[in-house]
Amino acid sequence: MNGSMKMSRREFLKGGAIAGGSLIIGMYLPLSHFSAALATPETSFSPNAFIRIDTDETVTIIVTKSEMGQGVYTSLPMIIAEELECDWKSIRVESAPVAPVFNSPVFGAQLTGGSTSIRTEWERLAKAGAIGREMLIAAAARTWNVVPETCHAENGRVINSNGKSLSYGDLVKTAATMTPPRDAPVKSPDAYKLIGKPAHRLDGLAKANGSAQFGLDVNLPGMLTAVISRSPVFGGKIISFNSTKAKAVPGVTDVVQITSGVAVIATGFWEALKGREALEISWSEGEWADLNTPALVKEYATLSATQGLIARKDGDPGKEIEKAAKRLNAEYQLPYLAHATLEPNNCVVDLKAESCDVWIGTQYQTECRNTAARISGVKPETINIHTTFLGGGFGRRATPLPHLVDALEVAKAVKLPIKLVLTREDDMQAGYYRPQWYDRLSAGLDESGNLIAWRHTIVGQSIATGTPFEAMMIKDGVDRSSVEGAQDIPYSIPNILVDLHSPKKGVPVFFWRSVGHSHTAFVVESFLDEAARAAGKDPFEFRRALLADKPRHRGVLELAAQKAGWGTPLAAGRGRGIAVHESFGSFVAQVAEVSVASSGEVRVHRVICAVDCGRIVNPDIIRAQMESGIVFGLSAALHGKITLKAGRVEQSNYQNYPVIRMDEMPEIEVHIVPSTENPGGCGEPGVPPIAPAVVNAICAATGARIRSLPIQPESILSEIKK
Repeated sequence: MNGSMKMSRREFLKGGAIAGGSLIIGMYLPLSHFSAALATPETSFSPNAFIRIDTDETVTIIVTKSEMGQGVYTSLPMIIAEELECDWKSIRVESAPVAPVFNSPVFGAQLTGGSTSIRTEWERLAKAGAIGREMLIAAAARTWNVVPETCHAENGRVINSNGKSLSYGDLVKTAATMTPPRDAPVKSPDAYKLIGKPAHRLDGLAKANGSAQFGLDVNLPGMLTAVISRSPVFGGKIISFNSTKAKAVPGVTDVVQITSGVAVIATGFWEALKGREALEISWSEGEWADLNTPALVKEYATLSATQGLIARKDGDPGKEIEKAAKRLNAEYQLPYLAHATLEPNNCVVDLKAESCDVWIGTQYQTECRNTAARISGVKPETINIHTTFLGGGFGRRATPLPHLVDALEVAKAVKLPIKLVLTREDDMQAGYYRPQWYDRLSAGLDESGNLIAWRHTIVGQSIATGTPFEAMMIKDGVDRSSVEGAQDIPYSIPNILVDLHSPKKGVPVFFWRSVGHSHTAFVVESFLDEAARAAGKDPFEFRRALLADKPRHRGVLELAAQKAGWGTPLAAGRGRGIAVHESFGSFVAQVAEVSVASSGEVRVHRVICAVDCGRIVNPDIIRAQMESGIVFGLSAALHGKITLKAGRVEQSNYQNYPVIRMDEMPEIEVHIVPSTENPGGCGEPGVPPIAPAVVNAICAATGARIRSLPIQPESILSEIKK
């Protein structure tokens, strides 16, 4: 190919740019002096840390949350824009720098996670917008020498009772001289013009035309690229290495040992990768070299037969199960899961004698700066964390941050800007995982088929132990993220026991989209389906009766069933399954329509989703997040598993850790329940119900009960033959 024709996809897109387009926080919102892009008072007005208005009418919203596809660069600005009464077309977004004013009210740090963005930011962002609006009105009133009560703001202008108007840009200089009020009235929901309605995504055009900057896009003058050779077994240590052949690879500039392994540094990624392939290294594999999945499953199964730490106990479930008219027992198994983000972890570090700049797609800016200060030795206030777009997060980019530590150590060694890249193989084989789980359940039904007792023992690693979240998440030895969705089971059952074992293993585990709910919803909703069938009752009606005092659960359950045509005839060979689950303040029910081929292959044809997430900001983003959660959960249900052999992760990339493809996609319908309740989360609640809805549908279609994920054709065929 002619050299002039060599162009990346991103460069091509740039060249042909596409046109077009709750907590109540009582706090003072200080003037923003944190944004590096702030202009002078002569050209801009910043009523608080979240807003900057320029004389050219541009309104810049400083967003504290990381944009990883979930839409916070649109939904959070909508809250401010509603109260500010600005023109939506004038909005621009900047990622917030690290500063206490941008900390999450829940986490006390700058962190995106737990589906908390709307829930924790709504009140203070609405207040920020209202303060800005009132200051602009006051500035216009001063200009006209009238009282502010005779003026109102609308679509980026202040208008007085005589019909005169001034644009926000006209008012910047005057407003910049005024003192912000400590409070300002916010709108009642019936006055909303923007909130609750679809609005185009503010990050959409940049992602379409290639101008959006992800971590892998960052390039600095003189920058080198590093990749790390790590132990193939978790916790392994270096015995020795020989860098001669690696240094002989063209483009390789250095090879250095760091805490996590050996770094190969080169003028580009490909050169660094080839250098790593040539590196000769010997490892001491350590205590976890014998880890293998079958042995872990057997160990967990044995442990599940004993009582763990009690998370919840109502009544005497053991006694009631023993004397029940009908008893049920089941064991469920779920594997380790990888995050498998499309963009593997990476970061760029420019470390100087007295300052440090870091470009990183992160969910946890505060910890990034703390880590950079600890490793580099420079003062925290001289460290700038530049948050790029994230090519998928799912909890993987929250914390820990070993790739940032690696980059900082390499930068200290070579004294040049460094881009540290994990390949997807690196990330999948030496990353962090959703824990493996083993659950043992039993239940008792009375003569009328009523569920009278429930026992649930959970076995799996704690994701909180040894992390900054340990004190918050673990109480009396019980990691609440391990039992969420099980401990707070919503069904009206008089006798309940939920207990937990948290074995310590060398496999690093951490947050995975929907966290503990990703496993407990599958187990609880599948076993409840078993109970319904044992009672001879319709699974929808069985749930409905047990949710008599849970109106929001019941509301989404009924809506999903109604929209799916529950009880109406289906095509031959198809079955419907239903599941309902609450997580992160939102309530979601899903109905899956499924068929099973003679080979045992599963086809999910249709998914109906009903969601009650409280007050709505942007319904399009809610629908997108429900669809995204269904796809993510369905990938795990049909394909996802991380297995271990001789201490090594057997999967490496999408070829053996597949995600669902376009030809596997079901038709998805999302129905949103109108609500005036406090907002719930939307990034994660779509994930938990899909796996149980699918396995319940398989059972309806074939009679096969699947208790292990991912769903295997041979398991279905085996169950059918029983």
